[in-house]
Amino acid sequence: MRKVEMQMNTAIRNRVNWSGSNTTVMINENNNKARVFLHGNLIAEVCNEFVAIFDGGWQSNTTKSRLNALLSEFRPQARVFQKDFVWFIKHGNANFLFQTGSLV
Repeated sequence: MRKVEMQMNTAIRNRVNWSGSNTTVMINENNNKARVFLHGNLIAEVCNEFVAIFDGGWQSNTTKSRLNALLSEFRPQARVFQKDFVWFIKHGNANFLFQTGSLV
């Protein structure tokens, strides 16, 4: 895991606003939901009940890396992977086609 991803996860865990490199974490004080942005594009929403993942319009290696760092910390049974240029979500033993806004 990259240093920026560790810092991102720490900010989410501690529910503090943070920005580093091309990644930003913003905490909504009303509902304690963390929103994660990559290059200004929403890629995840993290709360106690779920993690919603988005591609932000860019299915890049960096987006996938950030999402997998989040998932490894907050939903370790899930990950994003790519096969033949198509993104999928592995959740437990099942694989699903990636859809932006998916809840895991």
